[in-house]
Amino acid sequence: MSLTFSHAGSDRPTSVVAAEPSARPTPHRNASSAATSTERHFVGASCVQQRPAASAALFDFDPAGTEGNGGGGVSHPASVAVTPMTAAASLSNAPDRPPPTGAGDDPPSSSNSMDLVSLFECPVCMDFALPPILQCQSGHIVCTSCRKKLTSCPTCRGNLENIRNLAMEKLAASILFPCKYALTGCTKTFHYSAKAEHESVCEHRPYSCPCPGASCKWLGQLDQVMPHLLQSHKSITTLQGEDIVFLATDITLPGAVDWVMMQSCFGHYFMLVLEKQEREQSVQFFFALVLLIGTKKQANQFVYKLDLTASTRRLTWEATPHSIHDGVQAAITESDCLVFDSNTAQLFADNGSLGINVTISRVRVNGGAANTVGAIGSSSSAWG
Repeated sequence: MSLTFSHAGSDRPTSVVAAEPSARPTPHRNASSAATSTERHFVGASCVQQRPAASAALFDFDPAGTEGNGGGGVSHPASVAVTPMTAAASLSNAPDRPPPTGAGDDPPSSSNSMDLVSLFECPVCMDFALPPILQCQSGHIVCTSCRKKLTSCPTCRGNLENIRNLAMEKLAASILFPCKYALTGCTKTFHYSAKAEHESVCEHRPYSCPCPGASCKWLGQLDQVMPHLLQSHKSITTLQGEDIVFLATDITLPGAVDWVMMQSCFGHYFMLVLEKQEREQSVQFFFALVLLIGTKKQANQFVYKLDLTASTRRLTWEATPHSIHDGVQAAITESDCLVFDSNTAQLFADNGSLGINVTISRVRVNGGAANTVGAIGSSSSAWG
């Protein structure tokens, strides 16, 4: 990633998004005269937010996307106003479809007999009891997490004691266990010692709603994330193109505020987030980042660049997009994003609005080395 601050001008990208803030908790605000009122939730920040939709013409949402030309690109500038969102905002009236639970590929049957693997099945949670394996006086086993919640054996109702089943532990070390997300598509098997680490990052585990806030409790598979956003968070604006301008309005609103929109290009969808937090001694900080609606492996194929520009100043951040598996708050907690305080924001603001140029690029691989137009992996600042 690279961060630069310099006195320089720059050309603006082709598409413009004017986003009004989503305050937490700020009363619902009306958009400009051309806007229609819509609602949306944000999860990942501290509250839900509500805002009107675009105040000017928007590009139609293209669910398919277009490879290479940024989803069709933008032929004329577009302006979108996004108003503040409050904790009182509600989800769309349309009922959200539950994530599909149909079986995917069956867990692979390797040289290990699935009959042996089934011997380790916990009778409570149906996951596997892995070493250290404790048993009751009659030899029945349960997994470690369920064992902490039980006072008697779920099979025979006998006393649960701290008796190690060394024979089962030895057997566990000689076989491979399927991922707990096998029914949703994962076909990998692991030694018991590596199983938990894989499952914490498995691409087939359920995804939570990526919106900042804390009210949307949706969980589902990756291919259901965009349908969920379109159905339950209808006020999120989507623009197509590799280069856009995200214009956040009312940046001086007090309290915690989020601005969110989607960018469609290269056949993928990216979530753009600007979050304002008030920290110690009433100092306000802004955090700007981009998340890919996709896996970490897919995110590593792209680079995003954020530019704040004024007549004699420029602030730039360039990095690999976060996956929605990482989430907004993880990036903010680690400051792995563009961070600036309210004083810096005022240097680039115009009548209370802050314009952020957003550019998405593919990573080009030449001779095994990844590169883009900009430099990645370094952080620097320059004043001119």
